Order: sequence, then structure tokens, then C-alpha cells
Amino acid sequence: MRLDKYLSASTGLTRSQATKVIRQKRVTVNGLLAKQSAMQLPADAVVELDDQVVAPTGPRYIVLHKPAGYVCSSDDPEHPTVMQLLDEPLLEKLNPVGRLDLDTTGLLLITDDGQWLHRITSPKHHVAKTYRVWLADPIPASAVQAFADGVLLRGEKDLTLPAELNIVAEQEALLTIHEGRYHQVKRMFAAIGNKVVRLHREKIGDFQLPDDLVEGEYRELNLSEIELIES
Repeated sequence: MRLDKYLSASTGLTRSQATKVIRQKRVTVNGLLAKQSAMQLPADAVVELDDQVVAPTGPRYIVLHKPAGYVCSSDDPEHPTVMQLLDEPLLEKLNPVGRLDLDTTGLLLITDDGQWLHRITSPKHHVAKTYRVWLADPIPASAVQAFADGVLLRGEKDLTLPAELNIVAEQEALLTIHEGRYHQVKRMFAAIGNKVVRLHREKIGDFQLPDDLVEGEYRELNLSEIELIES
């Protein structure tokens, strides 16, 4: 991240004001006087303004439109990670809220608020997640009731919680689940003899992935959006 953007995010200064204090020789990075507002900060940078360490204030809540081909982790030896799509200060403190598979696209939340992350992902809170699913074979009408009753996933002893299946087209559906088992959506359709060929998360709680957020883009959530997620 650029130094001027970091200062702006951490102090409330505008970018031009951040550039001004840098020119006034009031900013250091890892103990060295900063000379350029456009300098790229290393991940472990300690930035000081007037001898006071500056860092982003308050918890951060981010919505990302996840593209295919990215893993939901901080580091992976084989694939790019969703964190590489972010240009944020103190990136190491941010974490994905739950996981989407490598080939799954759509709504991903990212935060540095551990309690909020737990509330969204904990099975006991039953926060709804809605996926648009494309299948290899036609979806039988009987799947609606089967998913409402719960299905037994391979290798597990307990049925899935009741889920809402809305058949949109012969091989396309919307599925809302209230838990987050490993590869759950794919395994649920496998349990009824079908195969997921594409998966896209559209909604968490009552919060819909913004239409104007293209793949790979992200932005901060506002308070009303956070409340929609928690509802």
C-alpha cells in the first residue's frame, strides 16, 4: 500500500494532507524518514507521524466479490489468495469470514473483528448463506423436500439442517443453507446423485452481493449492511 493512502486510512487525513505532512518530514517508516508519498509500504511497516505510531482505527468490515482461482487464506504455495486482492494497511490482521472453494465465486466477507467473524461462521448462530448453483443434470422436483428434510452427507452421521431449494431452471437453483460444513453445497447435490458444475454465493443473512461490485473488487461495508448480515 502507498504511504499516503495508509496515512489517510489511519488518521482521517486527506491524501493531499498526508502528502503535506510527509513533505514536512513528520513521517517515518520503520524509523527512517519518509521522503515520498508514493512509497510502497512493506507488510511489517511501522509508520509514525510526529513520533506517534499510526494504525487503522476501529474494526474493518469488507465485502469482496471473489473471482474463481483464488483461495480463502492468507498464504498458499500453489494458488493466489483473496488477500492479494486487497490494498489495505495491516493486511495481516484481516481474515476471510469463512471459506469459498477455489472455483467458487461471489460474496466473501473479510474482517479484523474476531468476534464478528465467529458470529457469522459459528453453526449455532445459523446465519443463512444463499448460493446460485448450476448442475450437470436436471434437478428433480423431489430435491426441494429432500433438502428441507435434511440429507445425509457421505462420511457423516447427522443430517444437514433444513435448507431452502428454489429451482430456477432445469439445471440451475438457489440454495440457502444455515450451516457451513466442508464443501457442503457440492456434497448435498452429490447426495441426490447430481454434480455442481458452477457455484456462486449471492447472499449472507439479508445482505446481497452488490450488483456494482465486479469480480476482484472490494469495498468497506456500511453500518446498515453489517446489520443486514447479522439479521
